[in-house]
Amino acid sequence: MSIREHFVFFFFSLCYDNIGDSMKIKENINPYIFRGYDLRGVYPTDIDEDTAYTIGLSFGSYISNLGKDKCIIGHDNRLSSPSLTEALIKGILETGIDVYDIGLVTTPMYYYAWQVLNIYSGIMVTASHNPKDDNGFKMAFDERGNACGDMIVDFKNFTFKKEFKSGKGTLYHKDIKEEYFKLMINSINLGDRRVKAIIDCGNGTTSLFAKELYSNFNIDFEVLFGESDATFPNHHPDPSVESNLEALKKRVVETKADVGLAFDGDGDRIGIVDNLGNMVAVDKYMILMMRDILPQTDNKRILFDVKCSKAVEDEAKKFGAAYEMYRTGNSYMKARMFSGNYVFGGELSGHVWFRDKFPGFDSGMYGGLRMIELLSKTNKSLSDLLVDLPKYYSTNELKFASPDEKKHGVIEKIKEYTLEKGYKINDIDGVKILFDDSWALIRVSNTGPNITARFEAKTEERLQEIQDEFINILNLYNK
Repeated sequence: MSIREHFVFFFFSLCYDNIGDSMKIKENINPYIFRGYDLRGVYPTDIDEDTAYTIGLSFGSYISNLGKDKCIIGHDNRLSSPSLTEALIKGILETGIDVYDIGLVTTPMYYYAWQVLNIYSGIMVTASHNPKDDNGFKMAFDERGNACGDMIVDFKNFTFKKEFKSGKGTLYHKDIKEEYFKLMINSINLGDRRVKAIIDCGNGTTSLFAKELYSNFNIDFEVLFGESDATFPNHHPDPSVESNLEALKKRVVETKADVGLAFDGDGDRIGIVDNLGNMVAVDKYMILMMRDILPQTDNKRILFDVKCSKAVEDEAKKFGAAYEMYRTGNSYMKARMFSGNYVFGGELSGHVWFRDKFPGFDSGMYGGLRMIELLSKTNKSLSDLLVDLPKYYSTNELKFASPDEKKHGVIEKIKEYTLEKGYKINDIDGVKILFDDSWALIRVSNTGPNITARFEAKTEERLQEIQDEFINILNLYNK
């Protein structure tokens, strides 16, 4: 932990009594913090301690109405997380709900706490990979898992009514780390090859855990940006953006490492760099995992999000696997993994779910260990393993700024355009326009004021053609 963070954590611990005494119900919560699969905004403009206290009152009352009497609370290493967590817990306790505080953890550790404590109501205070000044609340009301869509809309409406309960809950503390490490260790079986890895924690929450966890395995590894520092001084902790992986790519090549691994701010996403220093798109990583998992299981069911390459679908067909293309978003995908009984799933942003010998929640550190496990059982390099993947040309995920109050209307206009043109579409998540030789995807971001787009085709010429058409249309409607 950086010197600055030591000071911030110490400061909040000293001042909490005063903060708690001054907590008041927030009368004008910004409705736009209630997003597609979490609550998220800028601290302290959109989310401050009074907001957190009010959300705590609302959450405790809401789950009490569902028959729950306890919940789990964890938080990431962002500078605002300690004070927001304290205010949140205060609000929940005042509704009569008991709180199990698991402290500073990665989001996957919070998920595992659900199973260890057999408590499926809770909140993780995190803004994941968002900019350093953001924060938010990833919540679960009950056994359905992370709240999303209509569940969050209902919670927003409940919050604005301010019909909060009154009571006196009890605060407990639980350290989940050792049990979480045992889970990882017991589900990885390395081969004879000793793999060399470079691990980029991006100064995020995994910097508090990755070195100790990976030291339990027979691998050579080096950690980059392994000091917890939520100012993110080296690069933004989003491994799906290639520019954030430049230091990792360089170090992999310099040290002749077998693989580079990167994690996001709260540790639930994975980024991969091959032995030649090339970023490996997560959908390509997914294909390697499918090739490892599907021959060894009778449950040949695969889930992937709308942003993934058609190569994932092609690969599933080779194994005779059932597959589904689903909407982007951790909450949606995770819930669908279980309701659809899928053995493996992933989305392009870096969330991956293993249910072959793991409980099925998304963990960047575990995803990295599975990559190392695969490499330890072959003499081939990672770049060699990628050579025979189905060939498509695709763009990165492109972002276009669009205000929250406007972006959904832009998507509707684009959908109208595609229907007028007679194009085949899938509208499970934005608009995905499907051609025989290509596709275009335009959708709203559920984590910020943006519209995102991605394009893929069998040839570079066709890729440029569809990209030009739909970016022009997007810019027209997004003025």
